[in-house]
Parts: sequence; structure tokens; C-alpha cells
Amino acid sequence: MEALLIILTVLFVALIVILPLVEKYAPKDDGQSYGNLTRFIFPLVAVLIIAQIVRYYFS
Repeated sequence: MEALLIILTVLFVALIVILPLVEKYAPKDDGQSYGNLTRFIFPLVAVLIIAQIVRYYFS
């Protein structure tokens, strides 16, 4: 239990430190790449659902 708390504390502190750095130094985007990503979301969700169904029935 102690190891779990240590791991969670380290991850939380890393999140607090790394997230502002990533936001500060991330390249500015004009939003066009998000349009390209959104067309892949529904097929990927469908594949994930099918994979979970197959896993459920054959495991």
C-alpha cells in the first residue's frame, strides 16, 4: 500500500510540473489538424467495441 501511495504522489507531482511546461512550449496550432483527427475517432471507437466484444466472447 505504501508503494502505491508513493507512485501516485510521484505521478501527481510530475503532472503538476510537466503539464505547464508542455503547454508553454507546445507549438501553436491553427486547428486544421483536429479536423483530420476527428474523422478517425468513430472508426477507431467501432474497432475498439468490436475488439472488446470478441475478447468477451472468446476469453
